[in-house]
Amino acid sequence: MDLVPALQEPLKKVLGPATAKVMAEHLGLHTVGDLLHHYPRRYEERGQLTHLADLPMDEHVTVVAMVADARLHTFASAKAPRGKGQRLEVTITDGSGRLQLVFFGNGVHKPHKELLPGTRAMFAGKVSVFNRRLQLAHPAYELLRGDDPSESVETWAGALIPLYPATAKLESWKIGKAVQTVLPSAQEALDPLPPALREGRGLVSLPEALLKIHRPHTKADIAAARDRLKWDEAFVLQVALARRRHADALLPAVARKPTPDGLLTAFDDRLPFTLTDGQQKVSKEIFDDLATEHPMHRLLQGEVGSGKTLVALRAMLAVVDAGGQAAMLAPTEVLAQQHHRSITEMMGELAEGGMLGGAEHATKVVLLTGSMGTAARRQAMLDLVTGDAGIVIGTHALIEDKVQFHDLGLVVVDEQHRFGVEQRDALRGKGKQPPHLLVMTATPIPRTVAMTVFGDLETSVLDQLPAGRSPIATHVVPAADKPHFLARAWERVREEVGNGHQAYVVCPRIGDEEDDPRKAKKSAEDEAEKRPPLAVLDVADQLAKGPLSGLKVEVLHGRMHPDDKDAVMRRFAAGETDVLVATTVIEVGVNVPNATAMVIMDADRFGVSQLHQLRGRVGRGSAPGLCLLVTEMPEASPARQRLTAVASTLDGFELSRIDLEQRREGDVLGQAQSGARSSLRVLAVIEDEEIIAEAREEATTLVCRDPDLTDLPGLRTALDALLDEEREQYLEKG
Repeated sequence: MDLVPALQEPLKKVLGPATAKVMAEHLGLHTVGDLLHHYPRRYEERGQLTHLADLPMDEHVTVVAMVADARLHTFASAKAPRGKGQRLEVTITDGSGRLQLVFFGNGVHKPHKELLPGTRAMFAGKVSVFNRRLQLAHPAYELLRGDDPSESVETWAGALIPLYPATAKLESWKIGKAVQTVLPSAQEALDPLPPALREGRGLVSLPEALLKIHRPHTKADIAAARDRLKWDEAFVLQVALARRRHADALLPAVARKPTPDGLLTAFDDRLPFTLTDGQQKVSKEIFDDLATEHPMHRLLQGEVGSGKTLVALRAMLAVVDAGGQAAMLAPTEVLAQQHHRSITEMMGELAEGGMLGGAEHATKVVLLTGSMGTAARRQAMLDLVTGDAGIVIGTHALIEDKVQFHDLGLVVVDEQHRFGVEQRDALRGKGKQPPHLLVMTATPIPRTVAMTVFGDLETSVLDQLPAGRSPIATHVVPAADKPHFLARAWERVREEVGNGHQAYVVCPRIGDEEDDPRKAKKSAEDEAEKRPPLAVLDVADQLAKGPLSGLKVEVLHGRMHPDDKDAVMRRFAAGETDVLVATTVIEVGVNVPNATAMVIMDADRFGVSQLHQLRGRVGRGSAPGLCLLVTEMPEASPARQRLTAVASTLDGFELSRIDLEQRREGDVLGQAQSGARSSLRVLAVIEDEEIIAEAREEATTLVCRDPDLTDLPGLRTALDALLDEEREQYLEKG
């Protein structure tokens, strides 16, 4: 690796151990280069004051404002019974809104002297409400003075003040001063962009971009710096992905061509329906990949209910036909069991290999999960190592060292965002040669996110629903404004059950948490956090005794014993249970065609894509589906607008764009394959679609020409930094 001494200098050497420690602990910044790439979040003009009316509650903010009024109050308290307690109340303004600052006790003396009416300053603190007014208690502040005699008043007033992503322990201006200290090192930054690319697109050099992003003179400086830095992020990430694609393409693999009139043909002959055009097209793409002597790396994404599992099963059967084995990896035991059950049902006697009654071309389909009994587990592992089992479906248990295959030819990963690259590679390492890889996701992904998050995979899209899938009507139920709407929701559930159908009720929480229920995850917009999220156990009990009394109500959640979960799902699938009250454990893959209604409680506490996933559990048969989104949020709130968006369209791709626009970039990307995807600082995957697409083309061309990047030391250094971060971070386990 090419060293860049100035940028790799530890911050403790430059800023001192105390400041460096805070920067490392609170912002994850360790070197001069890290700090130079910690860009301002926004800029204030000294002569223009911030909008105080738009401040978010409970967040740490930095504002630039002017003192309008300051009053010192003396009062008696337990600590100062003789009336010696002091409170300083300072009102700051931006001309349209006001904000109160409060200082107590010994902390009043300095601000009392400095925060005089007419003084401008930067203030940082946590926004709270007291007596229905916004306030900052004990904020840190930095006076804005035109101290430099060479600066005219006009220059000072128009200067842009960078405001950095900060924390309570490290205010924006302290970060700014630290940046000022290391800024000269920016001149030594190695440029990762090839000169031809930079010049062809009129981009400034990296040292110039770093200077302009941290110390802009004009708004044009900021724009030029951001344009350049966006290209850095897009291009370096796309080069990393292109190199992975290039390396994967060089790996050997066994070509798996289905034998004519084999297991796949027998299975297709059993199907009671014809495949959609989309399923046939995607199957051809997969079969073409499987027939090559390099491993397939394909992402199969599609709408809820578009038949991804059927397409994946046909690919697995083709590999079994060709003498190999196929493994399907699911994120949860409930989903692994569900897949095993539905696949063995679809295959019928074709899944009874080696058994009496098994068909001529049959194979064995085994389940392998962490909670299985020792004997069943030992038998499943024996079937895999001998090759008796052509298909295995399991959870993370499949990755364990002890699990060996006879000839693993295909790995299907369901719901990729629950698995890390390391886990995926561990399973791929179990083949004699690298097996083919098919990744499925039921969360539709905008094109740019697919290019960014799954850029090492080719993409197939299933956007056509099979014939016979029924439409799903979705409505928002405003429980706080119109309680009779909620009563009507339960009547609708009774009506569906009365017509011979079944229903789901989904809640955000289980209800048997040992810890304080107030710590349960809450929506950031939940005003004043009046109550913890509704819980499965509480709601099930209330429904069984109240509006749904007389119906068979059962519960399902993640902390139940796997055997109990499986038994509940079997009873529900068999139609023995009328209403299943569950957490999001039913979000993906659960298939009960007779379930036609779903009521989602506290729907505002779920994300847009998650609501779309949940809704996809109904309308899976011939009867139309109904999904009711119950919320107490007021009509004007962003949470209600999100629910209205979900109710207005069944297009998962449209909803995924809305989801991405409403959430922070890192939330979406951070759920993907690795931490590197959330390291995007200025690149926005929806807004910067064009840059990402162009960067992917440029990266692919470059890597084909020069896979080792021999002439680009700056690019190699940037890649090393990105991949170090990637190796350090793991995907959420789901």
